[in-house]
Amino acid sequence: MEKVREYFSLQGRKKMFYLLMALVVFVIVDGILTEFLISGGRAWEANAFLAPLIGGVGFMLLKIVGALFCALVLWDIYKRHQKLAVVAAWIAVIGYGAIVLWNSSLFLIT
Repeated sequence: MEKVREYFSLQGRKKMFYLLMALVVFVIVDGILTEFLISGGRAWEANAFLAPLIGGVGFMLLKIVGALFCALVLWDIYKRHQKLAVVAAWIAVIGYGAIVLWNSSLFLIT
């Protein structure tokens, strides 16, 4: 119970901020790895919306702006519904962490 209270204190806000920054970093690293993997012919983009943007400035711009927008939305949700925001942020960080791990493993395979 003490850990739960900690998330809602001033120190908890710092932890949420760091969690959201980790999410932004994972999204950007995912974009960078995707660019390298696709340009090297080691992978393809499964997202039909993003596939035409890869190789241009628009892809990374969309990744960065999208990640920052999501972080700001989660921060806003955190102000009113702290538990929901923390759970959603952790799910996103774990999900993108898995994606970055998968993309990183593709460098080792080929």
